[in-house]
Amino acid sequence: MNLFILLATGLFALAIGSVLGYYARQSIARKQSDTIEITLQKRISQVKKNADEITLKAKEKAGEAIEKTKRDISGQRREIFNAEKTILRRENILGNRLSDLEKRESEFRQKVEKLKEIKADLENLRQEALKKLEKIADLPREKARKELLENLEREYNKDILVKMEKLEAGGREKYEKKAKELLSLAIQKCALPQVQEITTTTVGLPSDDIKGRIIGKEGRNIKTLEKLTGVEVIVDETPEAVVISGFDPVRRQIAKTALEKLIQDGRIQPARIEEMVEKAESEIISQIKEAGEKATYDTGIINLDPRIVQLLGRLRFRSSYGQNVLLHSIEVSHLAASLASELGASVKIAQEAGLLHDIGKAVDYQIQGSHVDIGIRILEKFGVDQKVIDAMKSHHEEYPAESIEAVIVKVADQISGGRPGARRDTLENYLKRLGELESIALSFPGVNKAYAIQAGREIRVFVTPEEIDDLAAKRLARDIAKKIQEDLKYPGEIKITLIRENRIVEYAR
Repeated sequence: MNLFILLATGLFALAIGSVLGYYARQSIARKQSDTIEITLQKRISQVKKNADEITLKAKEKAGEAIEKTKRDISGQRREIFNAEKTILRRENILGNRLSDLEKRESEFRQKVEKLKEIKADLENLRQEALKKLEKIADLPREKARKELLENLEREYNKDILVKMEKLEAGGREKYEKKAKELLSLAIQKCALPQVQEITTTTVGLPSDDIKGRIIGKEGRNIKTLEKLTGVEVIVDETPEAVVISGFDPVRRQIAKTALEKLIQDGRIQPARIEEMVEKAESEIISQIKEAGEKATYDTGIINLDPRIVQLLGRLRFRSSYGQNVLLHSIEVSHLAASLASELGASVKIAQEAGLLHDIGKAVDYQIQGSHVDIGIRILEKFGVDQKVIDAMKSHHEEYPAESIEAVIVKVADQISGGRPGARRDTLENYLKRLGELESIALSFPGVNKAYAIQAGREIRVFVTPEEIDDLAAKRLARDIAKKIQEDLKYPGEIKITLIRENRIVEYAR
C-alpha cells in the first residue's frame, strides 16, 4: 500500500515537473525571440540609415557629374563655334584668292594670245625680210645658210676644236678612269698562274738510235701505234725528236704518253705498244675527269651535267694561239664574276657562261660549225639555263649581246686573250693583221701614209695638210676607228694617232 502511494506520488510529481518544465521552456523561448527581433530591428534600422547615406552621396556625386558634363558641353560648343568661325573666315579668304586666280588666269590667257599674234607677225616679217634679202643678194636661202656656216666654221675652227677636245678629254678621262678601276679590280681578283701550257706534238728522244726501234721491222711498230691511237707518227731527220700529227688533241696526248712510256721501258714491240696505249688511255681519261672537276671546283660552279664536266676536262689538251683553253676558260669565269659583282649583274650567270664559253672547242674537230654554234648545241642538249647560253654565245660577236652578262663575258674573254704573253700568233696572221690596219687607214681620202706599230696595237696616220684641216682631221680619226671596229676582230683596243704637219721652207739668197 505504501509502495503504491509512493509510486502515485512520484508520477504526480513527474507530471507537475513536466508541466512546469514546459512552461519554463516556453518562457525562455519567448524571451530569446524577443531578443532576436530587437537585434533584427536594430540591423534593419542601421541598414536603412546606411542606405540613406549612400543615396545622399550618390545624388551629390550625380549632381557634380551633371554639372561637370554641362560645363564640358558648354566648352565644346564654344570650341565648335570658334572652329566654325575660323572655317568661314578661311572659306572667304579662299574664295577671294580663287577669284584673283581666275582673274589672273584670264589675264594670262589674253597675254598668251597677244604673244602668239606677235610671234606670228614676227615670223611673217622674218619671212618677208628673208625674201627681200634673197632678192637683193640674188642667193637662195639654203645656199646662203651653207656659206654662212662654212664662214663661221673657218672663223671659229680653232675654238670649235678646243671645245671638242675639252669635252672629249673630260668624258674620256671620266669613263677611262672608271673602266680601269673595274678592270684592274677584276684582274687583281683573278690569281691564276700566267704560265702557258702548250700542247705539243713533239716527243723528245734520248738518242737518234731509238728511231729505228720505234719504226720496227718493216714499220710494224709505228703502224701499230698509229692504228691504236689514230694519229700519224712522223719520224724524219729532225735530231732526237719524233713528231705526232693529228686533229684530235686527246689522241695526240695518248700517243705522246704511250710513246714516252715505251721509250722509258725500252721494249718496243706490237704487244707492248698495245699495253702502253691502254695504260695511256686510262691515264688520259682520268686526267680529263680530274681536270673538269677541278675547273668546276675552282670556279664554284656545281650541278653541271657530268658529260659537260668531261668535255671541260678535254679542254686541258686544247690550245688556242698557244693559250691553254681550259685555263683561259677558268680565267674568263673569274674575271666575269668579278666584273658582274661590280656592275650589279648576275654573278652566277656570268661565271658559268665564262667557264662554258669555249666548250665547243672540245669537239670542234669532230662536228661541223664554229665552236660557238657547237657550244650552244652542247649546252642546249644537256639542259643548261638559257640565260647562260645567251651570255656565252656573243663573246665573238657572232650573235648580238642580249644582256649585260653577255657583254661582261665578251670583255672578260678579251682581257684574258689580250693580256701580254697570253697568246702566240703566227707570222702570217700577224702580218695580215698589220696589212689590214694599214689598208683601212689608206682607204680614206687625204691619207698620205699609214703605219701599224706596237704589234698592231697602234696605227699612225699621216695626212696631207692641204686637203685635211684640223677639224677634218678630228673627224677622220674617228671615222678610221669606226671602220676598224666594223671590219676587224681583235683583242683589246687599237690606238689611232693622226698626224697633220705643215712644213714651210724658204731660202734667203
